[in-house]
Amino acid sequence: QVQLVESGGGLVQPGGSLRLSCAASGRTFNTYDMAWFRQAPGKEREFVAGINWSGGRLYYADSVKGRVTISRDNAKNTVSLQMNSLKPEDTAVYYCAARRSSGIFVYEIAARVGSYDYWGQGTQVTVSS
Repeated sequence: QVQLVESGGGLVQPGGSLRLSCAASGRTFNTYDMAWFRQAPGKEREFVAGINWSGGRLYYADSVKGRVTISRDNAKNTVSLQMNSLKPEDTAVYYCAARRSSGIFVYEIAARVGSYDYWGQGTQVTVSS
């Protein structure tokens, strides 16, 4: 079992930056693929970025590519999401998600909500002037 706790959300002006963090419990963090999703009011939860257990495979949604960087620190049991050049349409609750790695982590798996077994409670990101 993995427990995930997100932090780092807040209010930021358009063009600004935020760094989200997700802290995971347990001693087997390095056996989990991780991802960030987001959900805006009235919309479905959507994929933002994913990273495999070793950090060697990274995937991004087209809507954030070039503005967002996902990273992980297996020694600290954390995964982070650096977001730059934020836009009002990035406003959403951001969720951290984990899945036990099967050794296969391709975009189609990374981007699917149903691929993940564990979810955090979410952190609100609001981009507004």
